[in-house]
Amino acid sequence: MKKITIGEAARRSGVKVPTVRYYESIGLLAAPSRSEGNQRSFEPADISRLTFIRHARELGFEIEAIRTLLTLQDDPHQSCASADAIAKARLVEVEQRIRSLMALKAELETMVEGCGHGRVDQCRVIEVLADHGRCTHPHH
Repeated sequence: MKKITIGEAARRSGVKVPTVRYYESIGLLAAPSRSEGNQRSFEPADISRLTFIRHARELGFEIEAIRTLLTLQDDPHQSCASADAIAKARLVEVEQRIRSLMALKAELETMVEGCGHGRVDQCRVIEVLADHGRCTHPHH
């Protein structure tokens, strides 16, 4: 079977070459074998692992959570309770972020709606940005 170069591994998995090297350096991806010219030679399983990592990153999982998920994936006969807990924790984070973004959206809508399209000295946008106390929604 023909070995896969780092460039090809990156292309197939959707991960950039420097990121492949980074994942290898932090242990998410095992160091691949090397050719006689000292080039990395990846296997199809490495591509699958890189794709898994990329997808997990797209969903916002932190590196340590991904490390745990990969460990679970490597032993498929164990309980998936840990994977469920990690996903549930990520869901809680996403829900909190959505609430925060909705409050931000409401504040921006209030600012824009309050604008009389007159002069800057009467502009609600400038007024609210200059005085955080004038915000209608508490946020950080």
